Amino acid sequence: MGVPAFFRWLSRKYPSIIVNCVEEKAKECNGVKAPIDTSKPNPNEVEFDNLYLDMNGIIHPCTHPEDKPAPKNEDEMMVAIFEYIDRIFNIVRPRRLLYMAIDGVAPRAKMNQQRSRRFRASKEGMEAAEEKQKIRQEILAKGGILPPEEVKERFDSNCITPGTEFMDNLAKCLRYYIADRLNSDPGWKNLTVILSDASAPGEGEHKIMDYIRRQRAQPNHDPNTHHCLCGADADLIMLGLATHEPNFTIIREEFKPNKPKPCALCNQMGHEVKDCQGLPREKQGKHDQFADSLPIAEQEFIFIRLCVLREYLERELTMASLPFTFDFERSVDDWVFMCFFVGNDFLPHLPSLEIREGAIDRLVNIYKNVVHKTGGYLTESGFVNLQRVQMIMLAVGEVEDSIFKKRKDDDDNFKRRQKEKRKRMKRDQPSFIPGGQFSPQALGNRSSPQAISNPRQAAFEMRMHDRQNSTTSSPNTSLTSDGSPSLTGGIKRKAEDSDSEPEPEDNIRLWETGWKQRYYKNKFDVDASDEKFRRKVVQSYVEGLCWVLRYYYQGCASWNWYYPFHYAPFASDFEGIADMPSDFEKGSKPFKPLEQLMGVFPAASGNFLPPTWRKLMTDPESSIIDFYPEDFAIDLNGKKYAWQGVALLPFVDERRLRAALEEVYPDLTPEENRRNSLGGDVLFVGKHHPLCDFVVEQYKTKNTEPVDIPPELCHGIQGKLTLNENAVLPDQAVESPVPMLRDLAQNSAVSISFKDPQFDEDFVFKATVLPGAKKPAPVLKPGDWEKTNSDGRPWRPQLGFNRDRKPVHLDQSAFRTLGHTMPRERGMPGMYANAVPLGTYGSPYARPLLSGQQQIPKLLSNLRPQDSWRGPTPLFQQTPQRTAGAAPLLAWNRMLQSQNQYQPSQYQGLGGPMSYPQRPEDRMDRGRQGYGPGRPYPLPPPSGRYSWN
Repeated sequence: MGVPAFFRWLSRKYPSIIVNCVEEKAKECNGVKAPIDTSKPNPNEVEFDNLYLDMNGIIHPCTHPEDKPAPKNEDEMMVAIFEYIDRIFNIVRPRRLLYMAIDGVAPRAKMNQQRSRRFRASKEGMEAAEEKQKIRQEILAKGGILPPEEVKERFDSNCITPGTEFMDNLAKCLRYYIADRLNSDPGWKNLTVILSDASAPGEGEHKIMDYIRRQRAQPNHDPNTHHCLCGADADLIMLGLATHEPNFTIIREEFKPNKPKPCALCNQMGHEVKDCQGLPREKQGKHDQFADSLPIAEQEFIFIRLCVLREYLERELTMASLPFTFDFERSVDDWVFMCFFVGNDFLPHLPSLEIREGAIDRLVNIYKNVVHKTGGYLTESGFVNLQRVQMIMLAVGEVEDSIFKKRKDDDDNFKRRQKEKRKRMKRDQPSFIPGGQFSPQALGNRSSPQAISNPRQAAFEMRMHDRQNSTTSSPNTSLTSDGSPSLTGGIKRKAEDSDSEPEPEDNIRLWETGWKQRYYKNKFDVDASDEKFRRKVVQSYVEGLCWVLRYYYQGCASWNWYYPFHYAPFASDFEGIADMPSDFEKGSKPFKPLEQLMGVFPAASGNFLPPTWRKLMTDPESSIIDFYPEDFAIDLNGKKYAWQGVALLPFVDERRLRAALEEVYPDLTPEENRRNSLGGDVLFVGKHHPLCDFVVEQYKTKNTEPVDIPPELCHGIQGKLTLNENAVLPDQAVESPVPMLRDLAQNSAVSISFKDPQFDEDFVFKATVLPGAKKPAPVLKPGDWEKTNSDGRPWRPQLGFNRDRKPVHLDQSAFRTLGHTMPRERGMPGMYANAVPLGTYGSPYARPLLSGQQQIPKLLSNLRPQDSWRGPTPLFQQTPQRTAGAAPLLAWNRMLQSQNQYQPSQYQGLGGPMSYPQRPEDRMDRGRQGYGPGRPYPLPPPSGRYSWN
């Protein structure tokens, strides 16, 4: 989804929508993992009905992962995909439906973005390979040490596109996987499984939304169905809101930035390819046992609760004194529509609206101020009221100039701070850092220190290296032609050594007067005075807004429409848009899979196409050779990094493309013709499912006519069933397409072709909450609105789906046990340190006995010797603090009274008291939370002291 930083902004603004997933781990015995029984209740304390998988979000990380070694071949990729689905299924545990949707042929508007991504990926891959080879040769020429270059075929992720052999094989593997799980997994026992592979046209997430819309329009649909959608795209949040289902949850991987990656040249951590020096690999572990292992941490998952997001939006969008009746569902639709202006997969975002600059908040504020004048809402069930949108956009246009100036000021301030930071770091860095076996080691390194070998030679090499660096890099010394030092004067510092980084040239200068004229001249090569052209750009953008909203709420309005420009107009140009047409041609058809490959692939990925089709990409005499440039410009468009820029690729002319393909269509083989045809969805059930006998009966009678699904047999699901040519049938073996996996000799599952309920082309799906739907219990508390409590601490959101769950915490005895048993030699940050706890006998910070105070006898002296005691002092060994002459307190009396006797100075060490997270009801007890540096972990309160719900 083309909304960078949208999820980050959303999760920071509405933090309570996020819940960490509770995942049951498989138990291992003698090296064999016992399968998890997913038929048991969900450990997240919520039961989901339907699970939808946006499969492309699973396929990509499994085939070319970034944080672990890539699979060696296609078979390992398929197994990785199976394991990923198993893990998601174990977390969610759906009870009615599992819907797997793979991206099929996309609408023409999406193909432009796919084309840009694939051309850019091909170009960046070639440039990275060339740079890697160049640096490798330089390092070897200097005597560096690098591992031998591996000769292996690079996996081209462009093959994850409909029509390729890879996607065809993936569909076969998923059919096998579904049949295997229906036969063996008790959690799949009564589950209906629908597979929509790459042969079915449409993007995966939109095929899922189309299914939900059509089922909601059926009389047997349960309005309280709990949906869970798996995917990482930001637009899934808007799509989930657009369904108006009260129970909708999204599951996705928790994003953790800046994950360490090994160098592609030397396979060592801590630097990138451009910084590689070819140094010998250091020993990993005492016996180098960790040499070939990467620091892999299993990816965790989070839930995004859209019901909680609806609570936030209801509070934020509720407006008083409206001239019309307030409808929260309509205001949600308007909020979704306004999010399109900051970016999406089909339109470039407006120049004045950047999500990182609070563009959505600005739009919402303008919307709430202007909606009183509009006379109604901006949208209704996916259709836009352009007259009202014009009022919003012109209000944005009035502040465009100030937005551009503030952006420039913020950018200058950021650069100034970064420059000062670099100077400060350069000034504070040590003049010399020893290397090799004397190099500094990070704290907490678990590997034991290695013995120093030949220290005299190592010290000599470091001295020579330091002398050489001081001679060649002295700021007042220049070199002669033969390389010897010259005293005639200094040399000018190179640009890369300066404190400032080279900035891309900005010819637009949006912060200066005349920015609109310069923008249209540079980006569109026309004068801003050309009103006709500007009107054309605005009309195309308005059509795009209408198309996108219709796509989200009603389905694809046109398979052929696309935005024919690389850049967006200004908000101030949206004048007179109320009269612009927003209708689309009816009866349009999607591309065929191989035709889409020709429209989105660069010539470098032509090996996935038939030979004669591939030739059209490379033959200089080809009539469409201009569609496949070997190189192309990337306009940074005010951004810093190339991936943020605009790839200036020529748009594909559909008529020219089809005309060129007519000549090579006869060259397709029967297998290629099969892959080039459009398919449909397939429904799977197991032998225990109530629908199984009905499906088997269709095959026995060989009924070729479509039949309706009896909704009472399939959890209210409705649609048409037709016999499938390559069906999975009971008592017939299912051959495994993956050699490392066994065939299913005893199969009891069955599959059949499935088609969603059909409606007239003019039918409008109502964007409302269905009758009978129950509103979920509110989750947010008052502190969630203000984000912080009165004392400035962040509010603790509800943990998990169960608002009555009380998290487990350790009591005093558990902390004492941890103090005894935790290893102390690691020195890890946050772990238990080696310092003697306060109050322990022999501690330099121990409080002396007061006059007349008696030593309490060691009650456990028979269990452990006194000199072996290393843990915190038990209560019965702590010395009470009281005035001289007071009667000594027994241990159990002191334990009862100590709850009210803690003072800030009682347990305060040299470093001052440490802060312990407090609940609102404990604000008066802050004095007893002070602990000195000798105890890096806080002593918990007595059991039952805190209430976490």
